[in-house]
Amino acid sequence: MKGESGKWLEPVLDLVYPRRCPFCDDILPFGTKGVCSRCRSRVHYIDGNYCMKCGKQLSDDTEEYCKDCKKTGHAYDRGRSLYVYDDLIRESIARFKYGGRQEYADLYGDETVNRLGSFISGCHPDLMIPVPVSKKKLIKRGYNQAKLIADRISRLTGIPVSDTVIMRTTDTMPMKELSRTGRRKNLKGAFKIGVVDVKCRNVLIVDDIYTTGSTIDAMAALLKDHGAERVYFVTLSSGIII
Repeated sequence: MKGESGKWLEPVLDLVYPRRCPFCDDILPFGTKGVCSRCRSRVHYIDGNYCMKCGKQLSDDTEEYCKDCKKTGHAYDRGRSLYVYDDLIRESIARFKYGGRQEYADLYGDETVNRLGSFISGCHPDLMIPVPVSKKKLIKRGYNQAKLIADRISRLTGIPVSDTVIMRTTDTMPMKELSRTGRRKNLKGAFKIGVVDVKCRNVLIVDDIYTTGSTIDAMAALLKDHGAERVYFVTLSSGIII
C-alpha cells in the first residue's frame, strides 16, 4: 500500500510544490526532474586536465598541478570537484546554502556520484565527514548543506556518514573576505575531534566549495593526528585561488 500511495502522491506534490531547476531556478515542466534543457548546456564540469592534487581545472594541458599546489603543501592527500565555480554555480550554491533550497542536494549528490564515482570508490573511504558548520549557523540556516550532500552520496554508495567525528568550535569569519594567511589564522582552533579515536583508515571530506583548501587542510591534519591514514575530499565546485 505504501508503494501504491507513493505513485500518486509524488505527482500531487509536483503540482503543489513544482520542481525548479537548481541552476536557473525556473520551474521545470511537470513530471520532469533534474536540470532544465537550457541549463544542461550551460553547466561547466571539471574534466579533462585538472590538478592531480586538488582537482582544480587547469588551462594548460601540459601541467599536472595547479600553481597553488606547486608552492603550497597540503595536509589532505587528494581531492576532486564537480563544477567550475562560475556565476551559474555560485548563484545555485547560494540558494542552496542561504535560500532554503535543500532539495538541490539530491541533484548535487547524484551528479557527484555519476561523474566522480570512480574517484570516490578509488579512495576506499571508510567514512564520509561533511565540513561542519557552527551551532549559530546551523540554528539560523536550519541545516548543514555539506551534510545534505554527503547523505545523498551515502544513499547511492553505501559509504557511512558522520557529523560527530569533527565538531566546529567557533563561528569563523566569512572565508571569502580573507587572504590565504587570513584563512589559516581564522581556522586556528576552529575544529575539534568529537570522538577520541578515529577508527578509520581512509576518510572522505565533503563540502560545497574548494578555494585555497584551508578548511580541508585543517580537518585533514586533525584527522591524521587522531588515527586517520589518508584523507581525501570531494566538493561541488572549485573556487578561485586567492
